[in-house]
Amino acid sequence: MATTLDRQSGPGTPTLVRRASDMPQLGKVRFANLSPAELYEHAIRRDEGILAADGPLVVRTGKHTGRSPKDKYIVDEPDAHEGVWWGGFNTPISQERYDALRQRFIDHMNQREVFVQDAFTGADPRYRRSVRAYTENSWASIFVDNLFIRPKPHELADFVPNFTIIDAPSFKSDPERDGTRSETVILVNLEKQEILIGGTQYAGEIKKGAFGIMNYRLPAEGVLPMHSSVNVGRDGDVAIFFGLSGTGKTTLSADPERILIGDDEHGWSDEGVFNFEGGCYAKTIRLSHIYEPDIYSTTRRFGTILENVAIDPETRELDLDSEELTENTRGAFPLHFISNSSEHGMAGHPSTIIFLTADAFGVLPPISRLTRDQAMYHFISGYTAKLAGTEVGVKEPTATFSTCFGAPFMPRHPSVYAEMLGERMDRYDVPVWLVNTGWTGGPYGVGERMNINWTRQMVRAALSGALNDVPTRTDPNFGFEVPTHCPDVPTEVLWPRDTWADKDAYDARARELASMFADNFKAFEDRVSEAVRAAGPRS
Repeated sequence: MATTLDRQSGPGTPTLVRRASDMPQLGKVRFANLSPAELYEHAIRRDEGILAADGPLVVRTGKHTGRSPKDKYIVDEPDAHEGVWWGGFNTPISQERYDALRQRFIDHMNQREVFVQDAFTGADPRYRRSVRAYTENSWASIFVDNLFIRPKPHELADFVPNFTIIDAPSFKSDPERDGTRSETVILVNLEKQEILIGGTQYAGEIKKGAFGIMNYRLPAEGVLPMHSSVNVGRDGDVAIFFGLSGTGKTTLSADPERILIGDDEHGWSDEGVFNFEGGCYAKTIRLSHIYEPDIYSTTRRFGTILENVAIDPETRELDLDSEELTENTRGAFPLHFISNSSEHGMAGHPSTIIFLTADAFGVLPPISRLTRDQAMYHFISGYTAKLAGTEVGVKEPTATFSTCFGAPFMPRHPSVYAEMLGERMDRYDVPVWLVNTGWTGGPYGVGERMNINWTRQMVRAALSGALNDVPTRTDPNFGFEVPTHCPDVPTEVLWPRDTWADKDAYDARARELASMFADNFKAFEDRVSEAVRAAGPRS
């Protein structure tokens, strides 16, 4: 059956809404919209996980302890063919191969118990989508309930999904027959608004699949989708934190002095910012009850799903410091588990933007002020380090460039998102700070990770305006304006060259990184202004 599409017009209405799902009612046995407690019981019955001492459900995701971006494919149909930026993380698959794989997914799920969860993505009702997720594992249904926005009982009565997710970890693709890279496959059909996930139990594929569809659809509705966290101060000042996994988005935005709107996915419309999600998917490795008390507390709560966290089989006590299975241990929990989180997931226009990077080279300043053109340059560049475990095969931090601080999740050309950000920065006169949460005193393996308490103090100073009148020094390699002092932060930390014992080694590393920036940006030069091109590193 073909999907029925209804085009709408007018401000704040989706440009493309699916009116009726053409997905069969999957499952030999179906469990629909069960509560977390019921799903816990099924998870224990099915031996999917074990109960930790304080209540979380601890699960294992097998060989996949991170995302598999090279196994993701987008159906190359007419609408997507014109709108998608092909290449990189956006790999095409033909409609014929997709249809054949889709039917095998359906046949596979119809032989199994299936858990169904209905939910929303998008806190702002004007841009909200409805989602129906079919999962092979009961704990993945808890994950959906935790991470997406939970419907009220009356909203379930006539629930119709705008898009559908099928999560089938035991399904295996056949590379020779299907033209895939491996037995793992993530299929995205932007026209039908469907996501099919096979061969991986890593639940991050579910949330990022939905994020990708929102990132494709919302720009046409005047909304900038952002891989970011957002919080709000007591005076109503809004801050956006852009950054990839492991750069500190969740930790820094979950500030007890500010209200958390969300930790990972947001939209910026003409009315303000809004969260896409109803929960958090936080890294738990070496969480500190001192520096990250709110997130730490969620690892001691019933309802939290803990992926690949070490646990004593007898006492059921957790070991958050262990890398036994992966560095990328994760906790998935509802947003209201954070004590100072927003009830509505919406806020006004931002007064500050923070770019977060984890510089494995150890040469970027821990905080610096960017001009408008520098901000555009570094948003398109999206420099950070891939941290261990966040993707398959990543064993140690590796320098990388990820456009818009989220290239794997952005189907359109980076210039689409960058132009929308630049227009909003100009319209609302928003200052931008670059914060390095990576290494100081040397590169990875020589230096050490930046003290999170110092980083938090620097961020608070930037948000409060305490750095506005502080004298600055211009970084000779990157052109950043670096504050000469910051409250409650050692002065010598602010100028990275001073933290290195070998100054010549620092200079060489800085030149190397500057050259990497220049080489990476060549792919985008023809889509930006001369001023933005000139805002890159100087050396």
